Amino acid sequence: MHKLNVLVAGATGFIGIQLIKLLIKHKNIKIKYLCGNTSVGKRISYFDKSLINKKLTKIVKFKKEYLKDVELIFTALPNGEAQSISKYLLKNNVLIDLAADFRIKNPLNYLKWYHQKHKATFNIKKSIYALPEIINQKILKYNIIACPGCYPTSILLPLIPLFKKELIELDNIIIDSKSGYSGAGRNVYKKYRNKNLNESITAYGVGFHRHNPEIEQELKNYTKKKFNFIFTPHLSPMFRGIMSTIYVDLKKGVSLKSIQKELKTFYKEKKFIKLLEPNTHLSTNDVIHTNSCHISICKSRYKNKLIIISVIDNLIKGGAGQAIQNMNLRFNFKENEGLK
Repeated sequence: MHKLNVLVAGATGFIGIQLIKLLIKHKNIKIKYLCGNTSVGKRISYFDKSLINKKLTKIVKFKKEYLKDVELIFTALPNGEAQSISKYLLKNNVLIDLAADFRIKNPLNYLKWYHQKHKATFNIKKSIYALPEIINQKILKYNIIACPGCYPTSILLPLIPLFKKELIELDNIIIDSKSGYSGAGRNVYKKYRNKNLNESITAYGVGFHRHNPEIEQELKNYTKKKFNFIFTPHLSPMFRGIMSTIYVDLKKGVSLKSIQKELKTFYKEKKFIKLLEPNTHLSTNDVIHTNSCHISICKSRYKNKLIIISVIDNLIKGGAGQAIQNMNLRFNFKENEGLK
């Protein structure tokens, strides 16, 4: 059986490590290159001892010449760096980016929210924003695949079907999300060195988090009406996992039962989405170390208001697992290959 030769750029970050752990279990993959900047010459096991007995190449600095040896490139790099790599792509290369380089379709919005000019605007139209449960077979036409952010994944999965069927009011959506601190990357220890990460919760990006335009852009695909939402993320005293609590107002004549039925129907064939019984209390422990998203619809004390709770593992469903799911779709592998 032919195996895809793969290059992983940004191999030593939390997402990069998680990606490698999943790729080595995938029967259709051979890791050809692991690339880094400050870690050149080291073994990946230096960063994660569980990889010590795996036969993996030493970390090298990325060279465009490597692209002729691989079919697939995963980029788990700081924002902006996948754009540079995209300029060198060959016809047989597929790039799957886990950062924000190709998520935002308007380069002016990218500049506004990420404070850097896009370096490969000619490749934006050649890319696809790929939330796997939503994009389906469209992904086959693209060689640059943008994986959604971790927060947007947990938010868009429950909201898109409801926008599509116009079941909720669009002018008063409140989203409260809490993430494990691994979502802030390895530098989180430096950034929050004066705070005890294991005993405190921190709100950040209040009102202006950079995932706002991504959420707005994707929801706009499902309504021509104006809508607004407030999104506030928090770093929580846990390493991994995301819980998003979404407060919505129901359209007249719509009930909890209608919402439950719509989501259940929409995701009926989707392996990684689990809709729980109404009013089920969720925990991030239900999904960590999996590529699953669990959703619970809960009633509130007000008849016309509902609380939607969504949980994912930010490093897997919100990161490396979703990237592999997109790879499986793009190359016609079983969607859950390497993710069971």
